[in-house]
Amino acid sequence: MCLVPAAAQVAASTPQTTVSSPDAIKQREQELEAARAQQRSAAEQQQKLKADIAAIGQDRSKLNQQLIDIAAQVRAVETRIGDAEARLSPLDSREQQIRDSLGSRRSDMVEVLAALQRAGRRTPPALLVRPEDALQSLRTAMLLGSVVPELRARAEKLAGDLGELVALRKTIATERDRLAVDRDKLRDDQTRLAALVDERQRKQSSVEKDMEIEGARAIALSRQVDSLQGLIAKMEQDLKSAADAAATASLQGAPATLNGKPNLGALKDPARLSPAIAFASARGLFAMPVNGVKIREFGGSDGAGGVEKGISLATRAGAQVTTPCDGWVVYAGPFRSYGQLLILNAGGGYHVLIAGMERISVNIGQFVLTGEPVATMGTISQVASILAANASQPVLYVEFRKDGTPIDPGPWWAANEGEKVRG
Repeated sequence: MCLVPAAAQVAASTPQTTVSSPDAIKQREQELEAARAQQRSAAEQQQKLKADIAAIGQDRSKLNQQLIDIAAQVRAVETRIGDAEARLSPLDSREQQIRDSLGSRRSDMVEVLAALQRAGRRTPPALLVRPEDALQSLRTAMLLGSVVPELRARAEKLAGDLGELVALRKTIATERDRLAVDRDKLRDDQTRLAALVDERQRKQSSVEKDMEIEGARAIALSRQVDSLQGLIAKMEQDLKSAADAAATASLQGAPATLNGKPNLGALKDPARLSPAIAFASARGLFAMPVNGVKIREFGGSDGAGGVEKGISLATRAGAQVTTPCDGWVVYAGPFRSYGQLLILNAGGGYHVLIAGMERISVNIGQFVLTGEPVATMGTISQVASILAANASQPVLYVEFRKDGTPIDPGPWWAANEGEKVRG
């Protein structure tokens, strides 16, 4: 039995005319006005950014603090987006399962709703076009006794599935609304962060007039060595800015402690020019430099018959990379099979190597603070050793070294969010 009225069937099968209706014209006008409003909002945001940066002036500590704060916001929103997408995936799958199940039992719904139609109570809705309407019809039919006893069990099962489908649709809609808000916030925060990073580097380049020449020379020197240890030694011996950074690191000595423990309060000074916490004393305090899933562990197989000297994290495309610790940049640029490589001298004979990014936003010789934005990920893996297994996803490689020897970074990572050090 067909439950959709003939007139509705005819209307559904009749092609839409190409003549623009008043409603269509009104909708296009609304869309145009929304686009204009978005352009105005973007322009206003740019003006506000310029004003904020101008207000910062030459205050280095204020700029550093804003960079750290906005980078933390970006990573927090990235986390929320990842969590929302993880929640949506099973919900979308479950919705499709219910729809498939209801579609396979279309005849059951036809019989049940036909009972309601025969009782003359109301005209049944078009099946599965509006689950809410079909659910209401079923509930009304059972409440009024229009469903014959032998169909009641099937009606109750259908009503249960339709009820779950309606609830799922509401949950999915809510999740997608939250996701859209977070994506808008991420875009705004990334725009602000990019402007702040540009300002930081502009001020840095005004101090280091020969920065471009140094960067080019660093890349030329990097082609003369084959190993990471050789690269570190070459930079800190032959490149002026890296050598100055290494010399400063060795002269600083270990930061003061409170009652023999790291002085976490020192991290609150955004104007510092040397590490707030001695690297060796910071075990269990570092945050991962990027949001991601660990896919390779230190000491595990590297897939080529050797062992991993660091860890690898699969990330989202375009993810923000921040520094896990304070340190001086002794190399920033491409190197061999590592893609874009960043090396920090953290003092005390410790170096932190971060590779696989698409773009690095700091320069050699620069001192960076814990949590400061230093790079962004691309869309695919840049590290050759990981490319074959994870070609479609960006991967960040992180390695810690002590006196030139790779060490297990595990003891340095914070066990949970509350324990991570922040600038």
